[in-house]
Amino acid sequence: MTLSPAARQRVIFLILCFVWGTTWLAMKVGIATVPPGVFAGSRWTVAGLILLFIRKLRGEPIRATPRITGRLLLVAVLMVTLNQVIQLYGLKHITAGLAAVISSALTPISLLGFSVAMGQEGFSPRQLGAMALGVVGILVLFGPAAIAGTLDIWAVLGASGVTIGCLCYSAGSVMARPLMRSLAPAQMAAMTNLIGGGILLSASIALEPGAGAALRLHWGWPAFVAWLYLLLPGSVLATTIYFQLVRDWGASRAGTYAFVSPVIAVVLGMKLFGEHADWSDLVGMGLMLAAAGLALRPRHQPIAPAVAAEVVVRQRGG
Repeated sequence: MTLSPAARQRVIFLILCFVWGTTWLAMKVGIATVPPGVFAGSRWTVAGLILLFIRKLRGEPIRATPRITGRLLLVAVLMVTLNQVIQLYGLKHITAGLAAVISSALTPISLLGFSVAMGQEGFSPRQLGAMALGVVGILVLFGPAAIAGTLDIWAVLGASGVTIGCLCYSAGSVMARPLMRSLAPAQMAAMTNLIGGGILLSASIALEPGAGAALRLHWGWPAFVAWLYLLLPGSVLATTIYFQLVRDWGASRAGTYAFVSPVIAVVLGMKLFGEHADWSDLVGMGLMLAAAGLALRPRHQPIAPAVAAEVVVRQRGG
């Protein structure tokens, strides 16, 4: 059975939701024993090298034109370097649950805001309703348990770090979309991962306490397992899917993975670890899935001029 392009996009969207619904815990495990800059920088650098090697084997281009190099560098720094180091240092001071709440609530809203501000997407009441519904669902599902006992100065700083990192990622995502008129999503993922990860790893080796010792790789098996999971499905697979959806759907619609990923994480906890869900959990998950469904419905409103011009170029084979 051959899937239609729309059905295929929904399938890979669900894969993205599943993978990124399970990465917060892996990050928390890794940075417990490895300096965040080394842990993240090495992961993203290796992911970029793997993707470039795959493209080389296929005989596909791996170079960016000078015209887009500056923008590509900025996107890589925002989405990988700044996002990762700020978020991971923030994650050291708050729970993975609270970090997931902040990221899940803020990602779709900030992606929509940056997309509208940069003229890539129009704005509709349906989008506003989907975002509001999703945020309410997140607060119902995770809010009380995640926030309880964390309101101290370090928790505030940690939450601020996750917030700033999320905003960097959202801005970079929106800026990346025009680049994919010239770069395929897999090439975009490869170069972003390599550039951003390489800068982060180099800065970590030069400046981060404990980075030299961490390069001896005496991490312990839990950190290695977490690193491998974040490398292969979390970076190589998921970032390629994400860039493809950003190109085809726009950043705000692709960003609704943040409403589905937490639901997947909760369901996996119930199935694999015997965790229980009460009525508030079920209501929260229902609201978040409804928000994602509302946001993912086919659009009929006028699109922004910049996107309309891009569609014309594609139809002409540009």
